[in-house]
Amino acid sequence: MGELGAAALGARPDGAAGRGGDNVVAPRGDGGAGLGHPGTGYPGTGGPGLDSGRPDSGRPAGALSAPIEISVVMPCLNEEQSVGQCVAAAVTGLAKAGVHGEVVVVDNGSTDASVAVATAAGARVVPERRRGYGNAYRAGFAAARGRVIVMGDSDGSYDFTQLGDLVEPLTAGRADYVLGSRFAGTILPGAMPPLHRYVGNPVLTWVLNRLFGLRSSDAHSGMRAFTADARDRMAPRCEGMELASELVIAAARAELRIAEVPIVYHPRLGSSKLHSLRDGWRHLRFMLMLAPRHLFVLPGLTMLVLGVAGQLALLPGALNLGWHALDTHFSVLFALIAILGWQVTLLGLFAHAHNAAAGWAGRARWPITWIERSFSLERGLLAGAALFTVGLVIDLVVLTRWLENDLGPLDELRPALLAMTSMIVGAQTAFSSFLLRLISTGPSGSSSRAAAPTPVPDGDAGPARDTV
Repeated sequence: MGELGAAALGARPDGAAGRGGDNVVAPRGDGGAGLGHPGTGYPGTGGPGLDSGRPDSGRPAGALSAPIEISVVMPCLNEEQSVGQCVAAAVTGLAKAGVHGEVVVVDNGSTDASVAVATAAGARVVPERRRGYGNAYRAGFAAARGRVIVMGDSDGSYDFTQLGDLVEPLTAGRADYVLGSRFAGTILPGAMPPLHRYVGNPVLTWVLNRLFGLRSSDAHSGMRAFTADARDRMAPRCEGMELASELVIAAARAELRIAEVPIVYHPRLGSSKLHSLRDGWRHLRFMLMLAPRHLFVLPGLTMLVLGVAGQLALLPGALNLGWHALDTHFSVLFALIAILGWQVTLLGLFAHAHNAAAGWAGRARWPITWIERSFSLERGLLAGAALFTVGLVIDLVVLTRWLENDLGPLDELRPALLAMTSMIVGAQTAFSSFLLRLISTGPSGSSSRAAAPTPVPDGDAGPARDTV
């Protein structure tokens, strides 16, 4: 992309929704002034280079009617110190990239002069009354008219003058989704607290990569770019900070071509709205609930195998380990572990079926794929009945021995515990098969489910915040 002078910014004659008119940034080749990054030592070239849309503004003929190529979307909640500089920097970035674009600022209920500042800087301001980082961005994504969407916080921490580097993989056709990586780039002194830099972000990124099989270097960066088609395919739903995690997961789920570009992360202007522990937990819980294989199924199967193996090992009698003997108390413990393990496994299958029905499920992996291929209500009932019968037979053997002993003392606790485990697991399997069928295909057994309704805000989205 050619590096042009400053952008011409003006109101479209057809009017627009949102405050500040329908401001559009058009490339101008008259060597107009540019802006450096707000609040940093990046060199600018003078003034803002904005015009007011007058006929004599020097805008190229047809600039207003040209399709918008890039929409820069910024959420804003009381960012009067920085939002104007960020909008101006985005205008300069669009001009440097030589593209026709717009800057959309989503006001999430600011009580300061943020709206006036953003409008004066040339942004199209879109109000979003529902509080939340995700709600603000989703409103901005919906209002964006560009074929490419750039997202970034309006707190001065991201250098919008360099947005051309961020969108280059998109415009070159090499990617559908680009993440600006702070850890692959430069984090300036004071830009990120040590807790976030060395613990929070690395740990959350590692967890996300591990749970979903990704290879992201900075899963919670606030600066990204993607095509409008990618936006529609990702269809983000999160209302709060979890949106940052959701976009990474949704991009992989939609099989988008993903690229990373190193960026510079700057100290923010104004006070941070982050709550480290609370927001970190919200990211973690969101990822875990979308990963039932790791949260439920694998731990559950591990406990089930351990519990059954332990009971079988102790079935003949006490197991002498040399330094200690495992006896009936451990048989009870292993029975508990086995039953709990199977219950946890079933919860994982329910969670996966629910996520799939609600449109949240990603690519399934073993053993869920095997269970999906093998499961039917009838097979579940047969398996449950078989396990229950095995336990019942063992109990009948114990009863027979007791009767043969003239109802006297009986040392048959180990087989009785194994029988109890088999009967409980069998009953759980049979009844759970009905619930799994109900969640996955409905009572009619049809594979087509009605579209999931749009989630209703639950009041937990929280205010719009800057990046972790």
